[in-house]
Amino acid sequence: MENKGILSLLTENLQVFLQYTGFANATLGHIVMILLGLLFIYLAIKKDWEPLLLIPIGFGMLVGNIPLFEGLQIGVYEEGSVLNILYHGVQKGWYPPLIFLGIGAMTDFSSLISNPKLLLIGAAAQFGIFGAYAIALLVGFGPTEAGAIGIIGGADGPTAIFLASRLAPDLLGAIAVSAYSYMALVPVIQPPIMRLLTTNKERLIKMKATRAVSQTEKKLFPIIGFLLTAFIVPTGIPLLGMLFFGNLLKESGVTRRLAETARGPLIDVVTILIGLTVGCSTQADKFLQLTSIYIFIIGAGSFIIATTTGVLFVKLFNTVLKDDNKINPLIGNSGVSAVPDAARVSHTIGLEYDNKNFLLMHAMGPNVAGVIGSAVAAGILLGFLT
Repeated sequence: MENKGILSLLTENLQVFLQYTGFANATLGHIVMILLGLLFIYLAIKKDWEPLLLIPIGFGMLVGNIPLFEGLQIGVYEEGSVLNILYHGVQKGWYPPLIFLGIGAMTDFSSLISNPKLLLIGAAAQFGIFGAYAIALLVGFGPTEAGAIGIIGGADGPTAIFLASRLAPDLLGAIAVSAYSYMALVPVIQPPIMRLLTTNKERLIKMKATRAVSQTEKKLFPIIGFLLTAFIVPTGIPLLGMLFFGNLLKESGVTRRLAETARGPLIDVVTILIGLTVGCSTQADKFLQLTSIYIFIIGAGSFIIATTTGVLFVKLFNTVLKDDNKINPLIGNSGVSAVPDAARVSHTIGLEYDNKNFLLMHAMGPNVAGVIGSAVAAGILLGFLT
C-alpha cells in the first residue's frame, strides 16, 4: 500500500511538473515568434544587419516566447518580475534619453556646422513621420496611436520607444520592433528608391569640400542648438537635452572621461537592455494581432516616404542653387535618423557611379540633422497629442 501511495504521489508530481513546462503551454503563436527571433539573429550574424540591435531583440523574442504557466512571476508583463522591472526602462521612457546621451557623445556635427543648409534635408525627410501619421488615421487608428506609429518614419528606434511609451503603450512592442527592423533594412530599402528618383547626371554631382570647423564652433553648437530647439519644442527636452549634453561632453575637451563613458559602456549597457526587453515584449498573445501587421505596413510606407521626400527635396533645392553649390541628390536619403548607416548608403551608391566621388562627409550633415529632426518631430507630436 505504501508503494502504491508513493507511486501515486510521484505520478501527481510528474503531472504537475509537466503542466509547468513550455511543451505543455506552447501554442502556434509561440513557435511563430521564436522562428521570427531566430530570423533576426540569423540576419544579424550572417548578413551583418545591425547586429548590435537585432541580436538582443532576436534573443529577447526567444526569451519572451518561452511558454509560461501564468502566475510564476517570470514574464515581462508580470508585475514585479525581473524582466518586468528591466522593461520599465522602456515603458517609462528611461532608456531612450540615455541612448541619445551616448549618440551625442559619439557624433561629430562638423559636416552640419560647415554647411547649415543641409539641415533642410534632415527636416524634409521628417515628412515620412507626418505622412505615416495621416495614413494611420485613415486606416482607423486614433490620433495618439497614429502619432506613435508615424515616428517609425524617422528611422530612430529610441525616439519611437520614447513616443510610443507615452502615446500608445499597448502598441509599444510592435512599434519598437518595426522601427528597429527598418533601421536594419536601410541598405536594402533605400538604394532602389535613390536610383529610381535620380538621373545619371545628378548622381555624378561633386560637392564642394566641407570647410574646416573651429573648436569654438563645435563647443557653441550643442549649447545654441539645445536652446533653439528646446524653446521651439519644450516637450522634446528629454531627448534633445541629452543629445546636446552628450555632444557638449565630447566637444568641451575637459570631460573626456564622461564622454567616453557615455559613448562606450553606458550606451552599450542600455542598448543590451533596450533590445532584450523590447524583444521580450513581443509575446505571441500581445504581438500577433492584426494591428501589428498594420503597423509594419505603415512603418514601411513611412520609411519610403521619408527617403523619397529627402531625395526630391534636394532635386527641388538644386533648382535655386548655383552650379558650383549644387547638392548631390544621393545624400537626400540620409535625412533619416539612422546614423551612420544612411550616410554610408549615400556614399556607397555614389561610388557605384563615380569611384572618386566621396559623399560620406557630405551625407553626415543631413544624417545628424535627421537625429535632431526626429527628436523635434517627436516633441511636436507629444505636444499637440497630449
